[in-house]
Amino acid sequence: MKSLIKGIGNEKETKIYYDNWSENYDLTLKNWNYKAPKKAVNILYNLKTNIKYNFDLACGTGMFAEELKKKYTNIIIDGCDISSFSLTIAKKKKLYRNLILQSFEKKIKFKQKYDSVSMIGSMTYCKKPQLFFPIVASYLKKNGIFIFTHRTDLWRKQNFDKLLLKFKKYLILDFKSRPLNYLPGNKDFSNKIKIRIVGLRKV
Repeated sequence: MKSLIKGIGNEKETKIYYDNWSENYDLTLKNWNYKAPKKAVNILYNLKTNIKYNFDLACGTGMFAEELKKKYTNIIIDGCDISSFSLTIAKKKKLYRNLILQSFEKKIKFKQKYDSVSMIGSMTYCKKPQLFFPIVASYLKKNGIFIFTHRTDLWRKQNFDKLLLKFKKYLILDFKSRPLNYLPGNKDFSNKIKIRIVGLRKV
């Protein structure tokens, strides 16, 4: 496998990479001691206990949705991802109402608004956050939560604290975790590269 630290490449290359990885994806991340989905759900629950509808961006094989269903038993989840093979696996888990084959950076038209939007493990691939965050805000109800993770090395490099201030007219910071282990079982990440889990609230 390629190292995930530098990213995979353009959208087409990323799609092929995750299509090829999809069959072993869940097992690989389990072996790497990946706990971000569970940790993110616990934080989301502390921020907003009553969630009926969630939109799961870059949902992959549905690892976050699995944890979400444990905490919010009656939640209705829609998801999108660029990997059709990953979506096939997610569909078999029967976690989602709708699954959409599309990049998270492209706006999807919905009739409804969501109580929460999630994007766990994929902010690395966000090329234009100045365009992406307004799209997320458009999906959310007032007081809805956007829960996401981002690598600490990229957080510093991209000056993410300053970046988030640009969106404070419609997304305010509700929670930012300390640096947490991301993929401790992966030799490239181990304890060197961690993540933050962040909750933004729609105003």
